Amino acid sequence: MKQNPQRKVQKTNKDFIPKEEMIKNIEKNMEIAEINMDYAGKEELEHLQEKNERRKHEIQKLKNEPLS
Repeated sequence: MKQNPQRKVQKTNKDFIPKEEMIKNIEKNMEIAEINMDYAGKEELEHLQEKNERRKHEIQKLKNEPLS
């Protein structure tokens, strides 16, 4: 029997990612991007810098967000 791909998936507790882990993941992605900057062309470099700037703002938002 085929499942409907548009069916909404219910989130469970095992899908919950703690805020601290989210921040660690973002920081890891930033580090990887910084390494890639050493090998990037001009356009890719600008793209990676902009992306890391957005990541910094996201980390700041997560740190300021109250626990729910």
